[in-house]
Amino acid sequence: MAHQSELIAKDIHAYLKAQQEKSMLRFITCGSVDDGKSTLIGRLLWDSKLVFEDQLAALEADSKRVGTQGEEIDYALLLDGLQAEREQGITIDVAYRFFSTDKRKFIVADTPGHEQYTRNMVTGASTADVAVILIDARKGVLTQTKRHSYLVSLVGIRKVVVAINKMDLVGYDQNCFEQIAQDYQAIAGVLGFEEITYIPISALKGDNIISLTASNMSWYAGPALLDYLETVQIGDTRSVQPFRMRIQWVNRPNLDFRGFCGTIASGQCRPGDPVVVPSSGQQSRIARIVTMDGDLELACAGQSITLTLEDEIDVSRGDMLTDPNRCPGFANQFQAKIVWLNENALLPGRSYLLKAGSSVTPAQISSLKQRINVCTFQDESGKTLSMNEIGVCNLALDRAIAFDPYVENRHTGNFILIDRFTNATVGAGMIDFALRRASNIHWQVLEVDKIARAEMKNQKPFVLWFTGLSGSGKSTLANLVEQKLHSLGKHTYLLDGDNVRHGLNRDLGFTDADRVENVRRIAETAKLFVDAGLIVLTAFISPFRSERAMARDILEEAEFVEIFVDTPLEVCERRDPKGLYKKARAGELKNFTGIDSDYEVPERPEIVVNGANADADNLAEQIIQKVKKNLSLGN
Repeated sequence: MAHQSELIAKDIHAYLKAQQEKSMLRFITCGSVDDGKSTLIGRLLWDSKLVFEDQLAALEADSKRVGTQGEEIDYALLLDGLQAEREQGITIDVAYRFFSTDKRKFIVADTPGHEQYTRNMVTGASTADVAVILIDARKGVLTQTKRHSYLVSLVGIRKVVVAINKMDLVGYDQNCFEQIAQDYQAIAGVLGFEEITYIPISALKGDNIISLTASNMSWYAGPALLDYLETVQIGDTRSVQPFRMRIQWVNRPNLDFRGFCGTIASGQCRPGDPVVVPSSGQQSRIARIVTMDGDLELACAGQSITLTLEDEIDVSRGDMLTDPNRCPGFANQFQAKIVWLNENALLPGRSYLLKAGSSVTPAQISSLKQRINVCTFQDESGKTLSMNEIGVCNLALDRAIAFDPYVENRHTGNFILIDRFTNATVGAGMIDFALRRASNIHWQVLEVDKIARAEMKNQKPFVLWFTGLSGSGKSTLANLVEQKLHSLGKHTYLLDGDNVRHGLNRDLGFTDADRVENVRRIAETAKLFVDAGLIVLTAFISPFRSERAMARDILEEAEFVEIFVDTPLEVCERRDPKGLYKKARAGELKNFTGIDSDYEVPERPEIVVNGANADADNLAEQIIQKVKKNLSLGN
C-alpha cells in the first residue's frame, strides 16, 4: 500500500495505468453459520489498509453497539450491512466488496451460511474463480461444509482454499488442522476440484491472513491467505474456446448501418472471420468490429462490441453468432441441473420462460429425473423441487436455442427460469447435454390437414375449456352444451375430468405436480382432436392460471375459449354431489381445491357464467349463443 501511495503522489497517470493492467480475481467466501466469513473479509480489508476514516469511525461505533467481540473491533460489521444481519450477527444477503493490492485487483462475495439462503450463495458463486471455504477448527467438517462444497463444484469453480478458522480457540493445534484437512479431502474426491489448498487461520486475530504468523503456527509452511489470492493462477480458457457472441441489440441508426451488439462470451474474432447463425444456418463474414473508441482489428472474450457483416442475413436479438467450424449445440430439448430459487415449488409440465443470455423462450420441465442431496451427494427420487433444492431435469422448449454444455462454457451453458405471471426468477440452470430425441424427431408432413378435416365437417374446430371449483357445474354445463351442439349437427367430443382419470391419467394423483401434468395431457389431447376437425369440450377444475395459459398456448389463439363457471365455494360445498368437500373438511382428502389447495380465478376468460343463480339449461344456451359465430367456417 505504501508503494501505491508513493506512485499516486509521484505520477498519477502511471498509477492509473498500473491499476488498469492488473489482473482481476473474483472469489467467494462460504461456510457454516459463524465460521467467520465476514470477519475474514473485514480483516483482509483492515490489514490491507483499505478502510477509510469515516468507515473506521462508524465501525468502532457499531462494534460497541451491536458487535460480538466485546470492546474489540468486530470486523464482520464491514460486510454485514443489512439491519437484520447486524441484529442477528449473521450474513443474509450476498455482500460484494472490491479491493486492490500492489499485485492484483479483487472482487469478493461474502455469502450466507444458512441453508435457507442457498440461492444467495449460488448467485455469489456463479461468477467466482476461486472459493474460500471456511471451517471452524472446533467443529470440523459439517453438513453445511458438504453443501457449500457441492454448490461450488456445481457452478464450475475448480480452485478451492479450505481456510480452517479460529485456530486460536484450539491452541493453534497442528493435529487438529491436519485431521480436518484429511476429513475434507475424503469428501472432496467426487467434486472434481483441480486444486485444494489448506490454510490454518484466525480471522479475528489476523493469523496467516496477510502474512504468516510464525510465533503461533511455526509448523505451517504454506502461503498466507492473501499471498495465495495474489498469486493463484487463473487460466481464462474463454480466449481459446470457440467464438460465441449472443446478440443483445440490433443497432440500425440509419439505412446505411446495421450492427449486431453484444458481449463476446468466448473466443475471439477479426474482420474477415466467418460466422454462422445456428438458428438459421446462414453464414457471413465479419466486416467491421465497431466500438466507441474506433474499429478494432481483434476482439476477445469479455469485450462488448458491435459487429457488421458482409452480407444481409437474418440476425435478431437472442440469436448467437458463432464459429462455423466449431458450432454450439442447437436443440429444443436438453438435460440440465436446476437450482430452485422460489418459494413455490417447481412443477414438471408447467410452462416457464427460459432466458439464456438475451434469448427468451417458453419452456417446460418435461421430467424431474432426480433430486440431488447436496449433503450426501446422493440422488433421490421426487416429483417436485422446493426452494434451495437441486435436481436433474429434462427440459422441452418451444423452439431450439444455441448452447454449449456448462462444463465446457459457463457463459453459454447457463440459463434462468422465469415465472410467466410474476416475472420472478424461479430457477437457475446449467445445461448438461442435448437429448438425442431433440434431433431425431421431426414433424411428418401430412397431406390431409386440419383445414381439410374441418371442411369435411363444415365446422370450425376449437376448444371450450370449462374451469371452476368442484361442484360448480362444469361437467353438467359441458354435457348440455355438447348436446345442443350435437343437435345443430356439429361434430364434438367431451373430455371430462373424472372420465380421463380412468384411463389416460389413471397414474396421476392430486398433488400440485400431478394436477399440472393432468392439464398438460388434456391440452395435448384436445389439440389432437382440434386437428381432427372436432369441437372439443373439456371440463376440469384446472386450478392454476399457468396451466390454463399453457393450454391456450398449445392451441392457436382463436381455437381456445375459456369458460369460467363462477360458483361460490359455499354453494359448491353445499351441493357436494360426490361428498368430496365433507371428506376434505374432515381431513380425509388432501390437496382438495378450495380447501387446502388454491384455485386461481381466471383473469380474462372469454365467457363467465354464474353457476349459482341460473338454470343450467339457460346457462348452456347462453354459451351456445356466445360461441355461435365460431361454429361455421369462414368466421
